[in-house]
Amino acid sequence: MIKKIIYTSVLAASLTLSVVAGANEKILKKNDPAEIKDCHEGINRTIFALNKGLDNVIFEPVAKAYRVLPNPVRSGVSNSLQNLSSVVTIPNNVLQGEFKKAGVNTGRFVINTTLGILGFIDIAEKMGFEEYQKEDYGQSLAVRGVGPGCYLVLPVLGPSTVRDTAGSVVNLLGGDAWYNVTVKNNTQHFEDSDYIASRLATGVDFRAKNIESFDNLEKNAVDFYASVKSLYLQDRQQKILNSNGIIEAMDDSDWDEIEN
Repeated sequence: MIKKIIYTSVLAASLTLSVVAGANEKILKKNDPAEIKDCHEGINRTIFALNKGLDNVIFEPVAKAYRVLPNPVRSGVSNSLQNLSSVVTIPNNVLQGEFKKAGVNTGRFVINTTLGILGFIDIAEKMGFEEYQKEDYGQSLAVRGVGPGCYLVLPVLGPSTVRDTAGSVVNLLGGDAWYNVTVKNNTQHFEDSDYIASRLATGVDFRAKNIESFDNLEKNAVDFYASVKSLYLQDRQQKILNSNGIIEAMDDSDWDEIEN
């Protein structure tokens, strides 16, 4: 009897692992950068060139000026922005069935928002909470089996896919609590400008972390556009699979910090 129970348990565990592995394999294949088509390459390259021009004139100089700030200040700003992104990550943990992570991230958010002075200090990390991993609606759609569609380059926002762009729209239509209490609703404590400032700060923080990485990539790439596309799609694939792998020389910041 005991042998049957052990055998049944092992068999059930093996089947469960096989199903999970099979699901991951399908997600991996569907989001393989080599399988994602660049359906509008001509338009994408034009927008990419426009974005690069804006980056040279505006974003990179601002990012370099930002890096002049003392490291503790930049670290605090980065922590605050990461803490704020939890209002998107937590519902997506739930949508992906990651209830434990949703609980952990909720705890992180409450602790860092209160004891950590609006997230400026990552108190939760010092208390031993699990490492924070961002999630978004594009990732949730991918986990639910939605394919990426064609690769897109959005004005100012940069690399994306049809699915990830749709995920960003879902986020703005009601998925981002921070957006809801600032832009969508009139409150006594926050204004539209607070939301806009946080999004701009997120983009500047991301750009400042990756100045050398982008410079080296542009310097060494035969086709800068193709290299950025490959880098973005690889990063998205790993984020969808919750992989901790590092993409080439990039900082581990999430590309979608700029979009969401």
